Amino acid sequence: MPIPAVVILGILAVAAIVVTAVVLIIRAQRRHRFAMQILARDDDQLSYAFVINPSKPQAAAARERIQQYCRDKGIREFSFIETQLDRDGKACARMALERGANVVVAVGGDGTVRTVASAMASSDHVMGIIPIGTGNLFARNMGIPVGDLDAALAVATSYGSTQVDVGRMALLDQDDQEQGRGHAFLIIAGIGFDALMIDDTDPNLKKTVSWLAYFISGAKHLFAPKYTADITITRPDQVTQTNTSVTFRTFMAGNCGEIPGFSLMPDASYEDGFLDFEIIDTSAGLIGWANLFGDVMHQTITRKASQSPLSTNSTIVQLQGTKAEIRLEKPALAQVDGDILGETCHLALSVEHRALNVRVPQSD
Repeated sequence: MPIPAVVILGILAVAAIVVTAVVLIIRAQRRHRFAMQILARDDDQLSYAFVINPSKPQAAAARERIQQYCRDKGIREFSFIETQLDRDGKACARMALERGANVVVAVGGDGTVRTVASAMASSDHVMGIIPIGTGNLFARNMGIPVGDLDAALAVATSYGSTQVDVGRMALLDQDDQEQGRGHAFLIIAGIGFDALMIDDTDPNLKKTVSWLAYFISGAKHLFAPKYTADITITRPDQVTQTNTSVTFRTFMAGNCGEIPGFSLMPDASYEDGFLDFEIIDTSAGLIGWANLFGDVMHQTITRKASQSPLSTNSTIVQLQGTKAEIRLEKPALAQVDGDILGETCHLALSVEHRALNVRVPQSD
């Protein structure tokens, strides 16, 4: 081999070695900095306030485990605030913030999570979730472990978080303290059949058979009268669309669309700045309800917001938007994340884009 070629190969080999060494050094430095950050964070004593719903069967055991976990992990500043009949999660969260908590953790079901989030939205503080309810739908949609208290605690006391949207439902014909911004929801708000089903669910049966209790309640209202309303929706392009005299069984607005085993709103995203609206109707009695079930199964399997091609007696109209206003001919029961608000003839729905900072599992 000519000498110049040998020299060139030698230079390239040396250069490759140098580049490799530099890369390894940079990676080592990055790992060192990351390790130092972790150590610093471990010594960074944040103040945690756990807002706990004492009515949950697992509440007492969860409280004991949280205390032990915090001691084991060297978390020195933590406290508990229990919800009461006259003090919901929102009031407890505000109390926690006034006391100087850095992170407020909701320990309970979707109702506790919703009310705590109502106070935490648009604040500079982080919210954690320890799911000990029946559905825990928001926790499931966020990938927060359900049924594993230690894993949920690890997420709540970690440094991984994401900004999520918060939906709002305002009952415009009601005089209530939430009227300014509306009642917060993180999963689904609705009027009509879904609210009737939730309102009529036996709480004792719910503790015994979990989700089946909703289906048992729903069977009682399959033939309830339909609703008629004028519906105005502001689409993502900010064009306003109004449909008059719309007949439906239920109207829902979703921030998240997944429930255990089913996808109610496949296109719903908790961070896109939109709500997903569904207008659902059935006809021909049980045939229509069977078709509706087929529609839900179809979009659960296909992961697309579309009806089954076999559907004949059910309709699911799905739209996205930033807000909606509904005027009903007769009062309809309204709910947000499973909490019943009462009857209304005039309501508005809106979304606050990425208003809530929630602790979630860190991605790899």
